[in-house]
Amino acid sequence: MTILRDRLGNLSPRVGIVLGSGLAGVAERVDGMVTVPYRDLPEMPEPTVPGHRGEFVAGTLEGVPVILQRGRLHLYEGQPPDVVTLPIRLMADAGIEVVIITNAAGGIHRDVRPPALLIISDQLNLTGRSPLIGRVREGEQRFPDMTEAYDRALRALARRAAADAGITLREGVYAGLHGPSFETPAEIRMLERLGADAVGMSTVLEVIAARARGIRVLGISTITNLAAGVGTQPLNHEEVLEAGRAIADDLETLIRGVLRGL
Repeated sequence: MTILRDRLGNLSPRVGIVLGSGLAGVAERVDGMVTVPYRDLPEMPEPTVPGHRGEFVAGTLEGVPVILQRGRLHLYEGQPPDVVTLPIRLMADAGIEVVIITNAAGGIHRDVRPPALLIISDQLNLTGRSPLIGRVREGEQRFPDMTEAYDRALRALARRAAADAGITLREGVYAGLHGPSFETPAEIRMLERLGADAVGMSTVLEVIAARARGIRVLGISTITNLAAGVGTQPLNHEEVLEAGRAIADDLETLIRGVLRGL
């Protein structure tokens, strides 16, 4: 688990950033960029989803040492929870104290119209899986407290950064499902009754793994489309990527503002 840390040399990242669908361009603005391809790391498969590169990018952003996960792994690619969360564990081993996890999500709340940014206040893990099953890994808790899975102080910092930049920011609950099909209208009605404001196919296992290591989490969803039954348009992945690109500048501005406030 030390191989990523060894590849970073003298870089000691303080913040990890997980880039969701259509958001990989943020990594291009990192100063002093060091790139570590997934293929150079044992047990790390390359992503198969369009818009997800397979590499870590380390350097500084707003003067803060960071490491970005450029391309994530998903359960629906056939990967087990241990592999899906391996990048989080590698970044934890490299020394991060905070992780900013972004994703592309479908909007369930009727007041959130895409493209939009939503700060995640809580989550529903509906994948039926957990990265903590099995042996307890070194440095991890067996029963991490998930009362504040998404750090309250980081959420407040994000709201201030958004207000300073004139960015409209919503806050709500993210539901993580297994995928890979988009949800049915009936499933969206169920999620709405459960209290979900956004839905996607990632993030929830990563958050569990991060909290097991004591890492503080800020979650940001890019609402790229209206969920099935909320909107009238057929859903497709290219729409997700395009909406992610459309709001990428606002997301980068928000991330930079958070980093300046840490």
